Amino acid sequence: RCQRWVENCRRADLEDKTPDQLNKHYRLCAKHFETSMICRSSPYRTVLRDNAVPTIFDLTSHLNNPHSRHRKRIKELSEDEIRTLKQQKIDEAFEQKQATQESNENNEQNTVSEEGGEEQEEKAAPLTLEERENKDYLKSLFEILILMGKQNIPLDGHNVDELPEGIFTSDNFQALLECRINSGDEVLRKRFEMTAVNLEYCSKTEQKQMLEICENCVREETLREVRDSHFFSIVTDEVVDIAGEEHLPVLVRFVDDSHNLREEFIGFLPYEADPEILAVKFHATITEKWGLNMEYCRGQAYIVSSGFASKMKVVATRLLEKYPQAVYTLCSSCALNVWLAKSVPVVGVSIALGTIEEVYCLFNQSPQLLVELDNTISALFQDNEEKGNELKKICRSQWTGRHDTFEVLVDLLQALVLCLDAVSSDLSVRWNNLVVGRAFVLSSALTDFDFIVTIVIMKNVLSFTRAFGKNLQGQTSDVFFAAGSLTAVLHSLNEVMENIEVYHEFWFEEATNLATKLDVQVKLPGKFRRAQQGNFDPDMTSENYYKEILSVPTVEHIIQELKDIFSEQHLKALKCLSLVPSVMGQLKFNTSEEHHADMFKNDLPNPDTLSAELHCWRIKWKHRGKDIELPATIYEALHLPDIKFFPNVYALLKVLCLLPVMKVENEKYGIGRKRLKAYLKNTLTEQRSSNLALLNINFDIKHDLDLMVDTFIKLYP
Repeated sequence: RCQRWVENCRRADLEDKTPDQLNKHYRLCAKHFETSMICRSSPYRTVLRDNAVPTIFDLTSHLNNPHSRHRKRIKELSEDEIRTLKQQKIDEAFEQKQATQESNENNEQNTVSEEGGEEQEEKAAPLTLEERENKDYLKSLFEILILMGKQNIPLDGHNVDELPEGIFTSDNFQALLECRINSGDEVLRKRFEMTAVNLEYCSKTEQKQMLEICENCVREETLREVRDSHFFSIVTDEVVDIAGEEHLPVLVRFVDDSHNLREEFIGFLPYEADPEILAVKFHATITEKWGLNMEYCRGQAYIVSSGFASKMKVVATRLLEKYPQAVYTLCSSCALNVWLAKSVPVVGVSIALGTIEEVYCLFNQSPQLLVELDNTISALFQDNEEKGNELKKICRSQWTGRHDTFEVLVDLLQALVLCLDAVSSDLSVRWNNLVVGRAFVLSSALTDFDFIVTIVIMKNVLSFTRAFGKNLQGQTSDVFFAAGSLTAVLHSLNEVMENIEVYHEFWFEEATNLATKLDVQVKLPGKFRRAQQGNFDPDMTSENYYKEILSVPTVEHIIQELKDIFSEQHLKALKCLSLVPSVMGQLKFNTSEEHHADMFKNDLPNPDTLSAELHCWRIKWKHRGKDIELPATIYEALHLPDIKFFPNVYALLKVLCLLPVMKVENEKYGIGRKRLKAYLKNTLTEQRSSNLALLNINFDIKHDLDLMVDTFIKLYP
């Protein structure tokens, strides 16, 4: 089709260009296509039909113009000429738009003549001076808003309570607008030269409307690529606070035209306390507002904070009921043990996780505190310097997200408590009051027996899933073999459940020994004793209490959660990873992917030839040359020069890498999440904006100012 476009345009200079180059670097005006070839389903996008070919060309007009007959191919244009060309483009777009609108109106009114004669489209009147100036004015406003989004400049300036009464000061938007006027923007100057200095140039309502259009236009660029690739997966991150309201960050995974797996941020979804309402709104936003077809969704994953897991599980279940192909999986960016711990429905575990996060934040924000902790670790581990150095190194990493977080914490607990005690009792002016106060509170939290027994039990229970979870975040071959080891993991946990009395006795003894080392009294939680008001059973010991309230529900929950997240469908998909040549090699090329690929049968271009094609794929790698290495990842396999000769294998690999449990191999294509984290870290809660956040996180996505202006005029005439 690209070749036909080039031929129809009579552009011999482009005949040697590849379709990729043409698509990235060249554009064709809409006026060269019949109106029947153009599909306008939304004010935010104009989409060509799949078989669209340009047919409308005036190839003789230049012959009548003596000035253009001998023109050069490339010419430096002056500013006036550029301005004239831009205006002509705007006029032509407006005329075409008006013609289309009139044509639609005529069709609605059934004014087509009975004889079947063709309608004569009336020529739209050219833009008036006032309309042109209004467009230029709106374009300037949109440029300012896009700048503010990209540079993460909040809309508001000074708070009202910061200023003396009667003093007016501009917000950031108006200040930038005034700066632009002072820099010589004639369009803005004419617009506002007669306006009072203490009057808002652009109301908050207008700013909000324009920001929504900016957000939608930028998001649409990513969504267009997602639709082109057909298949995708949905991933949400932890609930965040945006200007006082809870929101879910939503990311989308897809394989682009260059065969790269990408994970892009596409927006925030307001969080709902009721999981059923949240599920309905989540589905409506993705399908109706963002225009994605969930029939093509092949995976869903939710990274959640403690307390939100059960609600997001309801969302996953409702989507699975409607779309069985949207496999519910773990997310590659979250360790399995951390994810399991956050999902445990025990209040004590949620409190412990919150305390751990606060401790990490306190030390991470102060290099001086880290030095103090290093000194404490050195003193405690004099007899085992290797262990001490390892713990020091861990303290300078994101240790709260590790597979062995609870093991690290148990090893570090004594050092953390001694360090925090030293800081909170230091009478010198080394530490400010805020640090001293936080150190005292956290030291008290860490030396609560309820916290100690919780982390010890979590450490022991999650030790059964640690190696399994680590493999899930490893190489492709590790993920493949991990899928086969799930049965053994579940068998071990079931054995623990059957003998919970014995296991809990050992765990509680370990917690008691750690408490004794820290001089902490072993007792029932104060909140439990207060709730009983002295009427509790005298036979209720601390050991029995924690067995019933913590050990039993935790083990039961983890067994059930593993069964839910690693469903039969999920495991079948992971077993298809034997398509990756390195995994195939480890299995001595004795694989049977066709038995597991049934679930993706409808996603294949030629399902009838799958068996024969897989045989050819195995033979290709089994009898490869000695100097040819086996591709070790899906990323490498997708970029093989001859992959298109195996269309079914290519389709299967594309769908498999979309599963959220598979990591994004090339880091530069997984920056959506990193930019999201950076935005949240660098922006005060009250200054966050869901619209500006999208512009900031996706700052490198192209944007069409003319489209934004036209959309604004259309939506708010």
